[in-house]
Amino acid sequence: MILQVGVPTTVDGIIAQYAGLLGKIAAFILAFVVVYLIGRVILAPLASRAMDRRGFDETIANLAEKVVGVLTFFFALAVAFTVAGFGAFLAAFATLGGALALAFGFAAQDLLSNFVAGLFILKDKPFEIGDWIEWDGYAGRVQDIDLRVTRVKTFDNQLITVPNADLANNPLINPVAFDTLRQKFVFGIGYDDDINQATDIIIEEAEKNDDILDDPPTSVRVTELGDSAVGLQSRFWIKDPNRADFVRTRSEYVQAVKERFDAEGIDMPYPYRQLTGGVTVDGVPQEVALEADDD
Repeated sequence: MILQVGVPTTVDGIIAQYAGLLGKIAAFILAFVVVYLIGRVILAPLASRAMDRRGFDETIANLAEKVVGVLTFFFALAVAFTVAGFGAFLAAFATLGGALALAFGFAAQDLLSNFVAGLFILKDKPFEIGDWIEWDGYAGRVQDIDLRVTRVKTFDNQLITVPNADLANNPLINPVAFDTLRQKFVFGIGYDDDINQATDIIIEEAEKNDDILDDPPTSVRVTELGDSAVGLQSRFWIKDPNRADFVRTRSEYVQAVKERFDAEGIDMPYPYRQLTGGVTVDGVPQEVALEADDD
């Protein structure tokens, strides 16, 4: 025997037959729209403003608003399925989503690590765009800070793309983090030269340089007694440091001290070695003495 299901041909018949399904669909749409609008209109802007009040970077505040928006979408779906009575479908969807999230987490560990590190960099601000930084044998000026990578332009005009985790989890030097920067340079003078005279010259040339600060003052200390020279270390400070000014200032300062030493008759000796021994020429021993620079 074949059962025949009648197809309603009138509006009242359609409503009578599909009233339950239509009610569930209406409940689903209404619940989704209400929850989603509450999240997008109220919760997302609140999250963004909360980030701003706590001093987070604008990028993080915008990201927080977007994350709240995405979470609101999925939460609205869950509420809509529950209100509409599609609990079994929601459970299956949640199980599948959890499995996919776990698989994605294992596959994207490095990506997530760099993402989290980018958030901390934007929040803690160990450096900012335009800063000169040094890390792991590299140095350059920060061009851009993204949530995954930081782009650094080296002083040889090369672009380095650095994963944020490398900068967040390892030692990093920011020489321009403060208003002043101390520099050191060792001048070598001969053992027969006057240390006090050389010290006065080093300090006087620093005072003549407009880019070297008077406060804190330049100081000079004897730091080494080498094989051929006495090392005098000059410690001087520069204001508003950046690498271009720092290199130029140090170069001008060192050149001025060298020229002043030459004028005052102070030697800046270089290391040398004297080698002695004997060789045999045509069976006759010969004494030899050789002098060689360490260069």
